[in-house]
Amino acid sequence: MLLRKGRCLGLFLKRRLRWPVRSAGLNFALAYGLVFVISAGAFLSFIWWNTTGQLDRQVELAVQVDAADLSHRWTQGGVPALSLAIQDRLDQNVDDDELYLLVGPDGRKFAGNLPGWPVVISQMDQFYELAIKRDGFRTNAKMHAYALTQGFRMIVGRDVRGRQLVRHVLTDTLIWAWVMVSLLAAGGALAIRRIFRQVVRSIARTTAAVAQGDLSQRIPLTGNETDLVAQTVNTMLERINRLMDGVKQVSNAIAHDLRTPIARARARLEDANRTATSAEELHAAIDRAVMDLDRVTSIFEALLRIAQLEAGARRAAFTILDVRSLLEGLSELYEASVEDAGLRLVFRAGTVRPVNGDPHLLQQAVANLLDNAIKFAPPDTAITLSVDMRGDRLAITVADQGPGMSEDDLGRASERFFRAETARNTPGAGLGLSLVQAVMSLHGGVLELKNGGQGLTATLLLPVIPPTAKAG
Repeated sequence: MLLRKGRCLGLFLKRRLRWPVRSAGLNFALAYGLVFVISAGAFLSFIWWNTTGQLDRQVELAVQVDAADLSHRWTQGGVPALSLAIQDRLDQNVDDDELYLLVGPDGRKFAGNLPGWPVVISQMDQFYELAIKRDGFRTNAKMHAYALTQGFRMIVGRDVRGRQLVRHVLTDTLIWAWVMVSLLAAGGALAIRRIFRQVVRSIARTTAAVAQGDLSQRIPLTGNETDLVAQTVNTMLERINRLMDGVKQVSNAIAHDLRTPIARARARLEDANRTATSAEELHAAIDRAVMDLDRVTSIFEALLRIAQLEAGARRAAFTILDVRSLLEGLSELYEASVEDAGLRLVFRAGTVRPVNGDPHLLQQAVANLLDNAIKFAPPDTAITLSVDMRGDRLAITVADQGPGMSEDDLGRASERFFRAETARNTPGAGLGLSLVQAVMSLHGGVLELKNGGQGLTATLLLPVIPPTAKAG
């Protein structure tokens, strides 16, 4: 029965003594206040210990210097000289804090202001702090005994009553200082708790609105350190908003761009099923439908590749590249296609530094830019492919003399399925520049599009390998 009651009492105490605060803000504030109070206590304790220790050391040093001089007097003149020196010191002691005693082998007192040899002083190599009676009242004294020749002994000490008063005053002062610091710590803890709760509530309100579908909400900035959290969350929300807008645009574009070839393939197959009179007509309809479905497949493959690039899945193939040699080969490969389109391809290369990247992806990115230039450049014009250094980055530029793009279209050109007004009637799905942008992001580069004097200029800016870097 007693054992059962003991267990119940133990469980009750365990529950009652458990940390009762489940508020993160209050826990943080209490932790701050506790650390502040403990730190202040440790600092004030060090001040007290160092100050009182310094007072003790000063007393001990004064006693040792005085004892050394008296021992010298003993060596020179024996009992008379030492007794005279002790009396002189007592006569000149204005503070009345010096203590002396000279006794013979039999314990008889020869000089000094102490009534007799204290019983507790038995060692000659240490200081003693004793309570003695002087002038009718008790006080504390710090003394040291010294052995002289011929069996004589001497005590040199100091009345440390003044030091005790200083210690008490210092102790009281530091205690009150610690109390004030504790109150300040409590106030600071409450202030921190309030700031913490404001930040948490602001984040909670914003995230609650986002959870209900309002992606336009942002955490307000207050002008203090909490803005670091607010800016990070706001940046995350802005990216989520952009991604959601991108998903909506991609969904709409997929529905629009894929509906036409799928509907065309279905209509051709239905028409062939109803009207085909021979195997040749049926095969021709099937071939056209297969071409439409191949276009759908190519769109999905392009989307999948862009997603892989944005996820950084191709970094394993990175190596040190000589971009000039890569572009020379690509220029020779495209020369025939450019001539068939009635255009001229001009290749220019300056002195460039190597880059770290995937040769196939960079080649495909430049190839997409050349394909776009071939589509929109008017006949008998030139397409320029050039590579050079722009500051500390390598610049690959493809320029044509086509219609260019409006300023609004330039800002959206790398969006998936986006097609400018001038490209509505040309073949394609609007994924070429999106793929180029994904390749640049993977390589830490930038895609720049701008209208030149004539046509569009597309530039790929890539970071180069420092001269001291080695292949990784």
